[in-house]
Amino acid sequence: MSKLTKQQVVEYDKTYNQHPWLIGNIDPLAVERAEGIYFYDYDGKRYYDMSCQLSCANIGFGHPEISEAIKKQLDILPYNAPAYATAPKSELAKRIIGLAPDNMAKVFFTCGGSDANEAAINIARTVTGRSKIFSRYRSYHGSTLGAGNLSGDPRRFDLELPAAPGFVKFADPYLYRSGLKFKTPAEASAHYLRLLEEQIVYEGADRIAAIEIETVTGANGVIIPPDGYLQGLRALCDKYGILLICDEVMAGFGRTGTAFAVEHWDVKPDIIAFAKGITSGYIQLGGVIISKQIADFYKDKVFQYGLTYSGHTLACAAGIACLDFYEKYSIFDHVKTLGKVFGKLLEEQKKKHVCIGEVRYIGLFGAIELVKNRENREPLVPYGGDKKGVMKRIFGLLRERGFATYGRENNINICPPLIITEQELRSAFEILDSVLSIVDSEL
Repeated sequence: MSKLTKQQVVEYDKTYNQHPWLIGNIDPLAVERAEGIYFYDYDGKRYYDMSCQLSCANIGFGHPEISEAIKKQLDILPYNAPAYATAPKSELAKRIIGLAPDNMAKVFFTCGGSDANEAAINIARTVTGRSKIFSRYRSYHGSTLGAGNLSGDPRRFDLELPAAPGFVKFADPYLYRSGLKFKTPAEASAHYLRLLEEQIVYEGADRIAAIEIETVTGANGVIIPPDGYLQGLRALCDKYGILLICDEVMAGFGRTGTAFAVEHWDVKPDIIAFAKGITSGYIQLGGVIISKQIADFYKDKVFQYGLTYSGHTLACAAGIACLDFYEKYSIFDHVKTLGKVFGKLLEEQKKKHVCIGEVRYIGLFGAIELVKNRENREPLVPYGGDKKGVMKRIFGLLRERGFATYGRENNINICPPLIITEQELRSAFEILDSVLSIVDSEL
């Protein structure tokens, strides 16, 4: 175990580590330990982990059930090449299929979310013999070449030098920013689906392999589809022979109160990408779940995609332990119950603070959209450019007070550990409330 001092940790980090999504010359917070829903710096200061790190530490920290399972497997067989069958990989795949929609058949394991989406792209193009992949603008699917070009937010720009071919973007059903007034969710869904079908025709339906969406848009503001949208999207895909891929890297494994968010709309995708919550970050693991139809396609064909660490034995053991934890402590049911309190707390903040334009939430997956003017909905910072560092300051104020989270553009994302109690949630919201009061008065 490292015996570095706080000063050495910071010094070595600044000198030798390059952090993702950050400039090279940063002043990092040195974290020493974590327990439950909290992590602690080297001065003993406690932080509510209100983003589950990067929306992955679903069950929080320090659970002996998980660590013991990892230690036990470490002594038996820590790793085996993907071609071999191991007990952890076999059991975890079977259990994931048991949680997935009933049209699903097999799991291909990856190391995380980005390569899960790379695999999904590869499968879709191979199975259909088509090249184009549709995805939405306010989306994030990863930072590898394919997953980065699949993504729609500004983080894709540096990967478009030049862009990988075949990726086409379409508009989200982002009703708060649509500029249109819909009488019902069904009317909104019909509008966006009509636009999408028109684009499918223009792009050549027989050239489109798949449409990939985040079932619930995650990092870009927890945008929840209106009722009827996912069902209509499934129907469009069926009409034109296009595969439907749902990215559940953030939304899966209890975040919305169900194993997978698609359950809320009773939709059966052809492929589901997952990661994060499958091990709650204890060890990195991801994967794709493929339908019976796709599995049948590969019965007599080589699956031309692979990773050295696919189905990593130790990671799969962690995944089994994590699923055991979800089941033992009825975590999904807890999320459904506490999610109602979570929603009420967010709505109370909206009523109280003029800086809030909209709050969005499902289960323990939420976001606060900040505006300069609630009447005209002008965002607090412009899309793609917070040159004055306004949001950076807000996140800094939150962290100073022990509330750690992140967000994109003018959104504050809030997705706490799924084990959080009502009292812990209310205490954390007191910090949020105090910072939003500063935003009201100063920003």
